[in-house]
Amino acid sequence: MFSTKNVSPKRLAFFTALILALPESLLVYAVEKKWLWTVVSFLIFLTGSYFLILFVLERFIYRKIKLIYKFINKTKATKKEETYYKYVLPQKSMDEVREDVEKWGAENEEQLEMLRRNEQFRKEFLQNLSHEFKTPVFAIQGYVDTLLAGALSNPEVNKRFLEKTAKNVARLTHLLNDLDEISSLERGELVLYKQNFVIQDLIKDVFENISIKTEEKQIQSSIKKGCESPLTVFADKEKIRQVLTNLVENSIKYGKQGGNITASMYKTDGQHILVEITDDGIGIGEKHLHRLFERFYRTDESRSIDMGGSGLGLSICKHIIEAHGQTIHVRSTEHVGTTVGFTLDARKD
Repeated sequence: MFSTKNVSPKRLAFFTALILALPESLLVYAVEKKWLWTVVSFLIFLTGSYFLILFVLERFIYRKIKLIYKFINKTKATKKEETYYKYVLPQKSMDEVREDVEKWGAENEEQLEMLRRNEQFRKEFLQNLSHEFKTPVFAIQGYVDTLLAGALSNPEVNKRFLEKTAKNVARLTHLLNDLDEISSLERGELVLYKQNFVIQDLIKDVFENISIKTEEKQIQSSIKKGCESPLTVFADKEKIRQVLTNLVENSIKYGKQGGNITASMYKTDGQHILVEITDDGIGIGEKHLHRLFERFYRTDESRSIDMGGSGLGLSICKHIIEAHGQTIHVRSTEHVGTTVGFTLDARKD
């Protein structure tokens, strides 16, 4: 049965010529009443119409289609492409050409959507970066102007203002260091020094190093019961220490007074170890979760600024874990708590 779905130019020309030749031949038979003349005229009409229609199709219609393909490729045709245009393309049906154009259109729409998202991200990034720098710079400017205006001669005032200035300078330095680090990570310049080490030992070390901060809020930090059995991972120990420190510090910042921070670790498929840091703090709204690892993204602008930090910590964590070829994720419920987990390779012999 004739189908128009995958009709090639030659088939289309043949069927069109056949439709034209049949009535012409019947007309000849009606006039001459001779089958020989009818068959000869039929063959002449069929052949002539076929080549004429095929010529029109390839000369005009498919010539335009070739221009469309050249436009899609956006390059001067190579010898391989010229061969394709000359021999392969004319064999394609109009439906196949339509599918190619639709596919190209869909790909371009995806690229445009990506460009729109990147442009929005760029605007937000520049806005956030400007805000992060303005806050400490304006504070420093205010302290310095006050000191120069006469407060420098007052020992009690000048010491307090200089301490605040030093604090904001330290914040700027920390921000610049984080920006430099994340730029290196995004350029793929991170060099990993992987080794086997027990993840529980590293977590205990991190808990001990930040114990002053946990004591200030009376937060208990511990390893989950049932997870005490030593698990050896193969990773860059100092980079994973940086990740864990950042995650625990975030749990302290947004944890409740007298709350808990729990570390847990599990074997997954025999080749990976899952590490999770859980708190029972204020939690994060679901609408924020998918953007949590973006640079400078804050779930609550005013609260995050008061808490300090560069706004780059989680983004740096994500890049470090991905540099290990692993993944990081977050689960959270407002007023219940947050869990951030990541995977690492298990011990390598």
